[in-house]
Amino acid sequence: MPDQTRPVRADARRNVDQLLDAAAAVFAESGVDAPVREIAARAGVGVGTLYRHFPQRSDLIVAVFKSEVDACAQLAPELAGEHEALEALIRWLMRFTSFITTKQGLAGALHSGDPAYEQLPGYFESRFTPVLRGLLDDAEAAGEVRAGDVEPVDLLRAVANLSLPGDEAHTLRMVRLLVDGLRFGARHR
Repeated sequence: MPDQTRPVRADARRNVDQLLDAAAAVFAESGVDAPVREIAARAGVGVGTLYRHFPQRSDLIVAVFKSEVDACAQLAPELAGEHEALEALIRWLMRFTSFITTKQGLAGALHSGDPAYEQLPGYFESRFTPVLRGLLDDAEAAGEVRAGDVEPVDLLRAVANLSLPGDEAHTLRMVRLLVDGLRFGARHR
């Protein structure tokens, strides 16, 4: 059994990152059944390297999904530190719509009933609910959105339903309209 405590070499980490980026792009364009050769070529690595890191297609799909979730979740504190509360919330919701676009390339696999993907909805909620709750709490404290009746999971679903892949302008208008609804009844400071 390999030593799990051994640090990952920089070139191996770089290969994994390139594979995840390439797979996310290919999945968004062509779906999860795209040829692995296409993913490896876009990443600039051989097919053997892809299989060494992701022996099953499902391993790659799960890794792409988690990588996209993590990147989106990790942006929230940065936005909160750089922008006013409402602007941070809007910017994060727009980043979330980019995640939704990527997820649509993964939708077939995620809804396939394959046990390899059973953990992903829980992962999604465990990463996004706290960061969105924090952004909402900040906006509530600033008096920018109404307090108390907005659940992060409901807002995530609403934004996902309003997202129109390939039409970022439409999605932005819809997210801003939704946020305007959140502002109704706020106690502006």
